[in-house]
Amino acid sequence: MNLDRAVMAFAGTMILISVLLVYFVSPWWLLFTTFIGLNLIQSSVTGFCPAAIVFRKLGVGGGCAFK
Repeated sequence: MNLDRAVMAFAGTMILISVLLVYFVSPWWLLFTTFIGLNLIQSSVTGFCPAAIVFRKLGVGGGCAFK
């Protein structure tokens, strides 16, 4: 698994978790979903992604999106 796929899998997992939290806990968890969406947009524009930095430090091989 390369860095790009790891970041996408992490973002998708966080979105699914936040949807479950909205359904089972509180609608206020939509703020978490909004944060994830805004982070994805920011990452696509700037190329900076905190999750990519963490995955890189964990030894995940590089991809083409996050250098």
